[in-house]
Amino acid sequence: MIQLKTFYFNPYRECTYVLWEAGKQECVLIDAGMYGEREEERLRTFLSSEKLVPIALLITHTHTDHVCGIDFVQQAYGISPIVFPTEGELEAGGMRFQVLRTPGHKEDSVCYYLPEENWLFTGDTLFQESIGRTDLPGGDMGMLIRSLKKLTTLPDDTTVYPGHGYSTTIGHEKDYNPYL
Repeated sequence: MIQLKTFYFNPYRECTYVLWEAGKQECVLIDAGMYGEREEERLRTFLSSEKLVPIALLITHTHTDHVCGIDFVQQAYGISPIVFPTEGELEAGGMRFQVLRTPGHKEDSVCYYLPEENWLFTGDTLFQESIGRTDLPGGDMGMLIRSLKKLTTLPDDTTVYPGHGYSTTIGHEKDYNPYL
C-alpha cells in the first residue's frame, strides 16, 4: 500500500508530495517547492521521523515555485531531479508511474499517474474546479485544453493531486470544472 504526505510550501502554497510503500524506507518526492531553511527542515524532520530516504525527485514542470527546493534535495539526499521524462512508464521506489505529457500551463508540463492506486499528480495542469494559468511564459490555452482532454480518459474515480490546492477526482472535474 502506498502512503502519501502532502506539504504546502512557499508563498504560493505549492504542493510537494512524498510517496512511499508501507514498511519500506525508499520514497519518491513529487516537486520540490520548499523555500528556505524552515521549509527544508519541515521536510527533513518528516523524512527522518518516518525513516524515509528519497531516491527520486519527479518534477511536474519547471516554474520556480515547483523547483525552488531542487538544490536542497540534491545536497541533502544526493538525488537529481527527473525534469523532462518522456511519455511512457517510469519506475521509482517500487512504484510504476505512467508519465503523461500535458503541455499548456508550461511546455514541459507532465502528470504522473499511479494506476495501481488510481492517483494522478497534475502539477499545474489541473486544479480542483480550475486549471493552471496560460499567461505565463510557455503557456498555451489550446495546448492545455488538449492536455485536459487526455486526462478525462482516466477513470472518474481517479484521485487528482494538484500542484496547488486540494485533491479532487476526475469525475468531479468533469462535472464541475468549466474547462473540462
